[in-house]
Order: sequence, then C-alpha cells, then structure tokens
Amino acid sequence: MTADPDIPRVPFVRAHGDAFACGRQHGIARAESLRAFVDDGLTRLDRVISGPVSLAALRPTLDAYRAEIETQTPLLAQELQGLAEGAGLSADEALLLQLRREIMGYHRIPTMGDCTTYARRGAAGSVLAQTVDLNGDLDDHICVLHIARSGSPRRVLVLGFGGLLGYLGVNSDGLAVGLNLVLGGEWRPGLPPYLAIRHLLDSAADVDEAVWILRGLKPASSRNLVLCDARKTAWVEILGDEQRVTEAEVSVHTNHFLHPDFVARDELNVFARNFSRQRLDTCVTRLAALPADAGVEEHFALLSTAPIRVPGNGDIRRERTVATVVMRPDTGELHVRPGDPAHNRTHSFTLRAPGANPAPEPAEVTT
Repeated sequence: MTADPDIPRVPFVRAHGDAFACGRQHGIARAESLRAFVDDGLTRLDRVISGPVSLAALRPTLDAYRAEIETQTPLLAQELQGLAEGAGLSADEALLLQLRREIMGYHRIPTMGDCTTYARRGAAGSVLAQTVDLNGDLDDHICVLHIARSGSPRRVLVLGFGGLLGYLGVNSDGLAVGLNLVLGGEWRPGLPPYLAIRHLLDSAADVDEAVWILRGLKPASSRNLVLCDARKTAWVEILGDEQRVTEAEVSVHTNHFLHPDFVARDELNVFARNFSRQRLDTCVTRLAALPADAGVEEHFALLSTAPIRVPGNGDIRRERTVATVVMRPDTGELHVRPGDPAHNRTHSFTLRAPGANPAPEPAEVTT
C-alpha cells in the first residue's frame, strides 16, 4: 500500500554494538535527513535566533562542550564520532546537533510552550506522558532510536529530533525519563541535558539510581527531569550546580520552577509563566479525573486539547507541539504521535525481552 504523504512518519533506527557502531548505524540510517538539516540555515538556527550563525564562530563553544562530554560521558562522545562518520558530517556538525538549545540560550527566545509532563502509577501500571513543544518546526526531523550497546544488558528506546542521541525515553529496566525547559542560572559548557537523559537511560535501573547518577554530573543548562519507574515518580529541577528532588504519587510539571528554593530565581518571562501555570493547573485537574486504569489513547486524549496542546501560529521561532509521547516503563513501551496530536495517529514501539532476537520494525497503531 502506498504511504499517504500527508500522514507524518516516525523513522525508526535500531543500533547495536559498541558505542561508535551504534552512532555510525544511526548516522547511516539518517544521513540524508541530517545533512539536509545541517544545510538548512545551520540546523535552522539562522531562522530562530537574531543574526546569522557560522560553524567557525561557534567552534570555541563547541570545543568547550566537547571536552565536557568526553569527560562526563565518554561512551556518548564515541557514539557522536560514529554518528558523524555514518552521516558524512564533520565532528563539529554532529556535536552542534546535540547543542542547538544551548546555542539558542534563553535571553533571546520568547518561550510560550515547551512541554507539559506528568508521571503516575495506577492500576494499568506506571505511565510517563508529555507534550514536546519546540520551535524550529522540528516534527519533520523526529526519530525513534532503539539502542542495544554491547557489554550492557540494558536496552533503550529514545525519541529525538535532528540527530539527537537523547531527548526522552524508556529503558529495559523499567525507567522512563521526560523533561521540561525551565529557565534560570548560568548556561555554560557542561553536559547538555538531552545527553544527560540518554546517560541516565543507559546507566540507571530506577528513579533512585537516576537521581544518584544525576548528582554526579555537571549539566550545561537548567532543566526539569521527570522520572518514573514501577514504584516511584519524581521530578528533579536543575539550576546551575544545584538540584532539587521532589517525590510524589503523581508528578506534574510545566516550565516554571516549583521548588521553593528556586522559585525566586526563575527567569521565565511573566507571560510565559502565566501560561505555564495555566497548563500545570489544567493538567493536574484533568489527570485527577482520568481513571487509574486509563489506556494509552486516553492519555493522548488528555494531552491533545488546549491549553496543554500548543498549536502553531506559522512563526518558526515560536514553540508549538511537535510530538506527544506516552511511555509505559513497566512494559518498555514508547508511544508517539508526531506533529499535532489532535490530528495525527499513534506510532508504538516496544523493547524486546533480554536475549530476544531483534524484532521487526514496530507496528504502527492507528487511533
């Protein structure tokens, strides 16, 4: 059957072997798309920030981040090298793909969306769900990675955009990680939060271990991470070298700091903060009304209505919902609706049991 060009696809890449091999397989599979993305105004940075951007001007910044990645997560540094070789990119171009948000910073970009995330345990098992609100119209560069790194029994499903090695995901131990942008503190060379999330999925078996690992990292920029396993949900707000962990039966977060220690240091502009609070309150109310045994499509329905779903207005510089995700960490499932979740169907991906033969590409489930 011929594919409908109007229905967004979710490319799926399965990579296995050592870290370099995993990156190389990712790069080969997505080479055409990644080269086109780099050539599109240098990953569209020219279209979302003021003034032109050049790789030469960014090189000192890239070098500083590269040193941090090599020190903190050497296996991900090797995977980046493999990505560059496989996709036919320079090392700087492959690294830039991981650093777009840090390059943009937060002083020049008016933030109105940027993710509503929640996690809870219930009769149907644990769930972590969220919208992904980004600028740059990145839904045309969405991808799901299945990583099975040699020497580790842990396998990872990751949703990313434009060559990212990490963004959000779930691992075979039953840990899921989501995120929110929060703004504050100094953004400096360190480990980009998207790579930090991938490192947690590669390394941690549960929420407690993820929190312990995270405390040993030097993140580059402020974020909130939402963590979920079969027993616990929590969120971790990151501000400079400080972190605050909040455990809850139900964890809901948007884009303003919630911990009392950080509230006064929030740099989100007042209009964005009001919208963030509106989305938080709406999500809390609707989630309380959602049955404990709610299925995946019921969670998508919650995330697909205003104000949680953020529609586009035609301005590539403004955030809109470019994907929506529902993860089931206890069963290793990642379900995603690319683009506008109110209009697109669900694509489902599942981790195989340890020792199982590689599965065929996961089937797509139509809503």
